[in-house]
Amino acid sequence: MSIEVKVPQLPESVEDATIAAWHKQKGDRVSRDENLVDLETDKVVLEVPAPADGVLGEILHGEGDTVTAGEVLAMLEEGAGATGDTGSKDKKASEDASSAASSEADDAQTEAAEEQSQNADPDGEASTDNGAADRDPGPLSPAVRRLVQEHELDPARIAGTGKDGRITKADVLAYMEGGDSAEQTDEAPAPGSSDTAPPGRPEAPAPRRQTAAAEKGGISPDADITPGGKRQEQRVPMTRLRRRIAERLVEAQQTAAILTTWNEVDLGAVGELRQRYKQTFEKEYGVRLGYMSFFVKAAVEALKRFPVINASVDGTDVVYHGYFDIGIAVSAPRGLVVPILRDADQMSFAEVEKTIIDFAEHARDGSLTMDDLTGGTFSITNGGVFGSLMSSPILNPPQSAILGMHKIQQRPMVVDGEIVARPMMYLALSYDHRLVDGKDAVQFLVTIKELLEDPARLMLQV
Repeated sequence: MSIEVKVPQLPESVEDATIAAWHKQKGDRVSRDENLVDLETDKVVLEVPAPADGVLGEILHGEGDTVTAGEVLAMLEEGAGATGDTGSKDKKASEDASSAASSEADDAQTEAAEEQSQNADPDGEASTDNGAADRDPGPLSPAVRRLVQEHELDPARIAGTGKDGRITKADVLAYMEGGDSAEQTDEAPAPGSSDTAPPGRPEAPAPRRQTAAAEKGGISPDADITPGGKRQEQRVPMTRLRRRIAERLVEAQQTAAILTTWNEVDLGAVGELRQRYKQTFEKEYGVRLGYMSFFVKAAVEALKRFPVINASVDGTDVVYHGYFDIGIAVSAPRGLVVPILRDADQMSFAEVEKTIIDFAEHARDGSLTMDDLTGGTFSITNGGVFGSLMSSPILNPPQSAILGMHKIQQRPMVVDGEIVARPMMYLALSYDHRLVDGKDAVQFLVTIKELLEDPARLMLQV
């Protein structure tokens, strides 16, 4: 019996999706609820599971195709195929990959170095392939699966640091970078070696392979970046998320009258409070007490005092929001996303910290949902984690303001007539001048500064 594999109902406001990756090919045996294909939308990646056990038949849309809700992606032959084929196919694919790799010296050296580096046990003895295959890597997120397939990696050899030992994208990138290091070591010929460089390739210096970090920028991992080598270019299409980010940023610049006001805050009091209670807090709630929870709570209190900052423009109307949904900008492998802390005024410091950590993990493995990213009345972005000392953030439409945090830096300040070193941070508030007057914007930022420099006021709400 043939079953249609269809595009699921897409999230609200999402009209279509792009096929990011097929995880099964025609003729492959699949199990019910096993992920067949990833669909990339403007904000999230959706998984399409198998509706039943069977064999995947004809695939009607390939990677890169644009599809809409209800459209048929492929046909599934329910209950067809013989069991045990998967293991044979995997074994044959592995043998074919080995044969192909051995035809090129560099690729063979790379694979050998990666295997030696990743399979070594604590005593320095290499473990067998069978031992690696016996380890269950657990379910893989769409982002992790895509990376593993693109680079033909074995998930069983990658140590997972995520929840319940799950493999995150950061784990895969770390694994790949470790392989690159080993490769460079192995590619250096030993003194007196009779090995010669492959024909057509210079003997020295050996080309350096791109790291995973460079690959994320769109450069092929096989690109030769040897100084004085060929001037190469590579054209790659923007992801849907990157296109959406570009559209929204241009929309904000062209629609809103964006202005930025600056101030600086002494975070000494917050730092002392964190130092005093960090162990007790972590023991009680199972999460570290960070700076972001202080900024979220200070922003909520300031928004209560200046409701226009929490409002938005809708045509010729001003919409005042009686709730506080704070967007927290998170850098993910696919691009910047802004998941929302719903009703942040009702959350404790611990709840804020836990939710932000969950958002970061989901952003890394591509499992954020549309509900996580929809809405928001005010946003906070922290460029300081990357070392930014100053920046002017761009609004997240239709919000009327965004707070920018930056690097904490020891700077000389005059305190009680004496020059002392204090942990200072520059704050930036970008706002829509169509709605927000300069006076309100400045006083809003000053309120955040005062609350952070005397955090007891956050508890007393004064």
